[in-house]
Amino acid sequence: MSTKEGDHLIAACAFSETERAAVYRAIETRRDVRDQFRSDPLPEDLVRRLLEAAHHAPSVGFMQPWNFILVKQGETRDRVWQAFHQANEEAALMFDGGRRSQYQRLKLEGIRKAPLSICITCDTQRGGPVVLGRTHNPATDVYSTVCAVQNLWLAARAEGVGVGWVSIFHEEAIKSILGIPEHVKIVAWLCVGYVDELYDMPELAVKGWRDRLPLEELIFEECWQADGKER
Repeated sequence: MSTKEGDHLIAACAFSETERAAVYRAIETRRDVRDQFRSDPLPEDLVRRLLEAAHHAPSVGFMQPWNFILVKQGETRDRVWQAFHQANEEAALMFDGGRRSQYQRLKLEGIRKAPLSICITCDTQRGGPVVLGRTHNPATDVYSTVCAVQNLWLAARAEGVGVGWVSIFHEEAIKSILGIPEHVKIVAWLCVGYVDELYDMPELAVKGWRDRLPLEELIFEECWQADGKER
């Protein structure tokens, strides 16, 4: 190892008890906000901190494939909401009976209520045709971008800011609205804004859609262990 490389090494010590508790608290109390956004805008320096947190995510081959499109104009958000609404109506028809009624009762108003939306994309050409660590699994660029989403989400929780991830839309519709190139993938549409309250557990669990799976049932050792249970 050269002296130059060695100069960049720092001690790999554990965080203090207080710091560790803060990290785990952010993880455990992070929520997907669907409807509870306040309309007041977020300060620019706060938004910058959230984006810096996202930009410090790990990425395969250090390709950093993400871009962040900040959407604040009501007209643009309304066009995106129309695209979402169409897809949401299609999604409702995919559920049967009571499940469809339950789905339709879920409030998904973040696009119109949150003062800021962030479209996080993945540039599949960044880093060139051959990227270290991506040679045998091209999807790792998307995995990397999802890490950026999670970083932003946890930082937002620490800042008292709510985030809602919208995934119900036809990608080409949003690309058309925002002028996103063909080779760039949309990974997440995030609704971002202040909230006064958060659920003490995931909203879908509160509303009876699905419970958290027991961790013990998800841990295998050495190999896959099929037991016939739904995952």
